[in-house]
Amino acid sequence: MVKKTTVKSFEVVLEPEEDGGYHIYTPSLKGCHSYGANREEALKNISEAIALWLESARELGIPLPKGQNSLNC
Repeated sequence: MVKKTTVKSFEVVLEPEEDGGYHIYTPSLKGCHSYGANREEALKNISEAIALWLESARELGIPLPKGQNSLNC
């Protein structure tokens, strides 16, 4: 069952993997995906992925998704 939650002001989607663990991604940040052996690890990993995505976007001058410009990560 797919579950949605919010991490660092971004909606994330957790998808259980057939062999265990979770694929997790941020729909509003293209290419921002991660994985975790359990739900807690997946959430921790996507939090790090979001921070790295935002840092890279700022360095490259890529605009942040609408409403996310004041996000402090």
